[in-house]
Amino acid sequence: ILTILGNSAVLATAVKRSSLLKSPELLTVNLAVADIGMAISMYPLAIASAWNHAWLGGDASCIYYALMGFLFGVCSMMTLCAMAVIRFLVTNSSKSNSNKITKNTVLILIAFIWLYSLLWAILPLVGWGYYGPEPFGISCTIAWSKFHNSSNGFSFILSMFLLCTVLPVLTIIACYLGIAWKVHKAYQEIQNIDRIPNAAKLEKRLTLMAVLISVGFLSSWTPYAAASFWSMFNSSASLQPIVTLLPCLFAKSSTAYNPFIYYIFSRTFRCEIKKLQCCCGWRVHYFSSDSSVENPMSMMWSG
Repeated sequence: ILTILGNSAVLATAVKRSSLLKSPELLTVNLAVADIGMAISMYPLAIASAWNHAWLGGDASCIYYALMGFLFGVCSMMTLCAMAVIRFLVTNSSKSNSNKITKNTVLILIAFIWLYSLLWAILPLVGWGYYGPEPFGISCTIAWSKFHNSSNGFSFILSMFLLCTVLPVLTIIACYLGIAWKVHKAYQEIQNIDRIPNAAKLEKRLTLMAVLISVGFLSSWTPYAAASFWSMFNSSASLQPIVTLLPCLFAKSSTAYNPFIYYIFSRTFRCEIKKLQCCCGWRVHYFSSDSSVENPMSMMWSG
C-alpha cells in the first residue's frame, strides 16, 4: 500500500510538472515506475501464497514471479547507477557542459536500462540460468543453489553477480565519493559559509537525497544478497526458513522508501503533495511544516 500510494504520488507530481522536469529527474520517475511495477506484478501473488501457506499457481506462476522480480530489481539497480553517474558528471562539469545532458539523452539511457534488464531477465527462459522457489516456499527467484550443481548455473550467477550487482555498486560508491571530495574541496575554498551560493546548497541537497535513495536500496537488499550468497556455497537446508524469509521481505520494502525521502528533501514535492490532498478533499497532519524542515536542513548543510 505504501509503495503504490507513495510512488503514484511521485508519478502524479511528475505528470503535473512534465514541462518543468529536468533531465536527471526522469531517472527518478523511472525508479518510481520500477517500484510500483514490482508492487503490482509481484506482491499480490506473494501475499496470497503467504495466506495459503504454499505457493500458488505451480511452475508457470513461479517463473513469472521470479522474472518480474529480476527485471524490476536489475532496472532499479541500473537506474541508481545512472543517477550516480549523472550526478557526478553534473557536479564535476561546468554549467555549459552540464546542460548537454538533455532529456533525449536520459530517455535513451532509460530505454537502454530497460533493455539491459529485460535481457538478463529472459536469459533463464532461453537456457542460461534457472528460476526456482525460495527455501521458505512462498516466493520464487534465481536458483542460487545451482551455482555448484551445474556449469550453466555457475556461469550465469557469476556473470549476473558481477555485471548486475558488483559493477553497479562499485560505480555508485565511486561516483558519490568523487562528489563528496569535490564538494569538500569547493567548501574549503569558501571561508565564509554565508557566501556559499544557493545553487551550491541545492546541489548538495540533491546529492544527499540521491545518496540516501541508493543507501536505502542497497541496505534493503544486502541481507537478501548475503542469504543468497550463503545458499550458493551451502545447502539451503542449513538455514531456517525464517532466516531466508526475513531478508526477502526486507528487500521488498525497498520500494516504499523513496517517496518519503523525496518528501523530506524536496520542497517542490511537498507542495505538490499538499495540492493533491486539496484536490482529493482529504488532509493529513504533517510531521513538520515547511519552515520547521527548511531551517534545520540549512543548518545541517552549513554543518
